[in-house]
Formats: sequence, structure tokens, C-alpha cells
Amino acid sequence: MLGSAADAEDVVQETWLRWADIGEAARAEVRSPRAYLVRIVTRQALNRLRTLARQREDYVGEWLPEPLLTSPDVAEDVELAESVSMAMLTVLETLGPAERAVFVLREVFDVPYEEIAEAVGKSGAAVRQIAHRAREHVAARRPRIQVSRTEQEEVVRRFLAALTTGDVHGLMDVLAPDVVLVSDSGGLTPSVRHPVRSSTKVIALLSGFHRVAPDAQVTTLLLNGTVAARVDLAGDLNTAITFVVEDNRITHIYAIRNPNKLMRLDEVAELRR
Repeated sequence: MLGSAADAEDVVQETWLRWADIGEAARAEVRSPRAYLVRIVTRQALNRLRTLARQREDYVGEWLPEPLLTSPDVAEDVELAESVSMAMLTVLETLGPAERAVFVLREVFDVPYEEIAEAVGKSGAAVRQIAHRAREHVAARRPRIQVSRTEQEEVVRRFLAALTTGDVHGLMDVLAPDVVLVSDSGGLTPSVRHPVRSSTKVIALLSGFHRVAPDAQVTTLLLNGTVAARVDLAGDLNTAITFVVEDNRITHIYAIRNPNKLMRLDEVAELRR
């Protein structure tokens, strides 16, 4: 719903406090605690989305959702992995708040239309129309082909090998001709501020990486339900990179360099060690 784990946690905490504050007697009278909580979470998320939309008007450069460290079981669940993928979250950013809420509740969590209508404060008929429009919108923009974790891992490995050695031909082989690179630094670190389109331009940007950062440590990990990469410089996390792969080639590269978003990624990694 929000594209930010920190904001999601805030919404869950606010919802829990509201649930606790109504008292045990009132909770006992709630016929469906799940529907009640979904309604509160949705309304809190909608309020947060509107606030975030105003904040992002002043954001420097491209805004990307937070990289989310995920476990192997998430990567193996195709539907769950897609729902938290950077590609899907980026597409969801192009929906309005109500459309996004309806789409997530219906398509990801299979919430009945009647419950969604109560959560978003609209009629059942209106919710069905919103869901239909949102599905068409997302279908036109989501990746066309699902790839296995094995295929994704192999393509990412080839890309990283070419990146770290300056192998231009290797980059040409692994990047789709119409590849798009999007970088998010929030203006806090050096980064391209607009999407870079076409393999020629992306290769021109990346081919000197091995000279600019010869001591960089580049490793793979699971982010947003799929095989991704992290770049460490001088022992610190510098960039998290996720990919969209189709037909054995990379069609999208999402590079998160905003230290505020990377900070949480390292904190979660430390907790899991």
C-alpha cells in the first residue's frame, strides 16, 4: 500500500493502538475483527498516502519504493513475490490512493468487495469499477513474463560479472535494447536524477564502474521477493539494486542509493544474523 516498510509499521502500530483503546467489551461486540482491522488499516494507509504524495512533490530526483529484504520462502511464492516486487510497487505508485487500496485489498488479499467498500467509504458498485480500472492499468504496465528464481539469478550473475570487470560486450548481451535504469538517491548522494533509457546509454553509464569503484564489494541477496544485488564501499552499504528480467535479459534496473532507505535494509540484515 505504501511502498515503505517504516510507514507500514507506523500504520500497523496506530491500528493496534486504536484496537486496544476501544476496550475489551467493545472488541467482543465486533462481529468480524479481521474486517474491522482491515478497515482501520486501509483508512490509515489512505491518509498516509495523501500525506506522502505532498511530501514527494519536493523529492529530489526519482522516488522508488523501499528495498525490502525477503526470505527464500517469499521468493518461492510467485504471487507473493510479485506483490512486493520493485516492478509491481513502482506500478502501484502510478495509481491514485483509492485505486491502490482497492487493487491491493482485492488482488493481493482477496478481500470481499463489500468489506473493501466499507474500508474506502464507497459503494460496492463503485469499488467494482475502481477494481476493474486498476486491474487494466496494472496489467498494461506490469512485467509481461514471470521468470524462475534460477533464471533471475543467472542473469543477475552475468550482469554483475560484466559490471565489475567493465565487460562492455557482456553488458550488451545481458541488457535488453530498451532497458531502463532508474536511480533514487533523494539528492543525498550522487545519482542520475532521470530515468536512463536504452542499452547504449545504460552501458555508457555503467561501463566505468570498475574504474570508479575498484574496491567495491558486489554481492547478491533477496530483495522484494527476487534475486538482487548490493554494493558496499569501504564496508558500508552504498547501493541496493533490483532487476526485472524478461527473455534472459534485464529490462529494468532499480538502483536505490538514498541512505535513509538503505539504513533500514542494513538494520534488518543485522537483526537476521
